[in-house]
Amino acid sequence: MTELTSTTTTPHHEDGRARRAGLRPLARHLLEMALAMLAGMLLLGPARGALAGAFGLAPASPGVGALLMATDMSVGMAVWMWYRGHSGPAIGEMTAAMYVPVLLLLVPFRAGLIDGDALLMGGHLLMLPAMLVAMLRRRDEYARHHASRPTPRQHPRVRALAHRWPTGLALLMTFGNWFSPLAPHPLALLVLPGGYLLIGAYRGRLGDRRVLAVQLAGLAGWTALALAAVALGGDAALWLVAAGWLAHAAWDAVHHRRNEVVPRGYAEFCGVLDAVVGVTVSLMILATP
Repeated sequence: MTELTSTTTTPHHEDGRARRAGLRPLARHLLEMALAMLAGMLLLGPARGALAGAFGLAPASPGVGALLMATDMSVGMAVWMWYRGHSGPAIGEMTAAMYVPVLLLLVPFRAGLIDGDALLMGGHLLMLPAMLVAMLRRRDEYARHHASRPTPRQHPRVRALAHRWPTGLALLMTFGNWFSPLAPHPLALLVLPGGYLLIGAYRGRLGDRRVLAVQLAGLAGWTALALAAVALGGDAALWLVAAGWLAHAAWDAVHHRRNEVVPRGYAEFCGVLDAVVGVTVSLMILATP
């Protein structure tokens, strides 16, 4: 006798599915705030350092520097939370989550038990669990989707800039390249097509043979470019590195337009970052006697 297998969804499976669905908004909010914190640190940190240098101020001590870092990250995070329509108490609690880890670590730092590097690294690592605690305190608020704050202050141009956050983040991350350009190692070119293959596989976008063939051809092309740069060395290698990053910026633009393989936000971010690296490396070569 053939045994019939029931395909009815059990309450246990439904509960697990509901829990996973409830965690997605929390994970999304956590990721958004982490990116906003990074943007605040990348934007305000260098600006503050340049201002201090202009006034001839001495570099901040490690303890003060850690608190300033927490301030930079809090500003970026608070602005984004305000834009997303979170309540004042939620913004205040999340700001406290930035400072509490640093304040706690200042005690062993002042006692000479940890150094400045451990203070900064520990502050970064402890911020994420502190943020998670703050989110769980207001789980209902963070579980909801927050639209952009519909106030008169929310000018359409501001909304447009907010939607271009991948570009803004890439520009912030490469801000220093314009003043102190560094040429990535030629083998770093392998990360560019490799990222597309990994993300595409994870998203299930490589099932089409044509798409997979294009991605593998890209991997082969940038691999050949990287190996040629390693073999040549000198300025020739630098030009090949610059060409590889600029070529991948064009690759990103095509994928962004077609919305293929990777999310459009990733393609936008990667395209801007690749273009800045390629241009700044080219300028560095031209400026070198």
